[in-house]
Amino acid sequence: MSKDITPTATELAILGVLWNTGPATVREVHDALSNQTTLGYTSALKMLQVMHKKGLVKRDESQRSHVYRAARPAHATQGGLVRDLIDKAFAGSAAELVVRALSASPVSDDELDRIRELIDQKDRERE
Repeated sequence: MSKDITPTATELAILGVLWNTGPATVREVHDALSNQTTLGYTSALKMLQVMHKKGLVKRDESQRSHVYRAARPAHATQGGLVRDLIDKAFAGSAAELVVRALSASPVSDDELDRIRELIDQKDRERE
């Protein structure tokens, strides 16, 4: 996937299924999304075909039912989206993003511990 391809909300939902379940057929993706969206089977098929052309998913055509998988791991796609959000919405300030994220919703103790660990790691990298 090139850097300039930003998945749409529906594409991210489909990628989420593939990241969580691993390779899947159109039917499996459709079934996994059926409780979240009104995306029909034909629309799911079309979306996966478009995502394949965009390089968001890879397709195994060796079986009758094509099997799709995410072209990039979740962390790589999410990292690109976060970098784009930081640049576009927060004028390049990661700190502003973190402040907004932490003030937007409650944060669990586990999440705070994880955030502290990341801050400590970044401090150690600077030394």
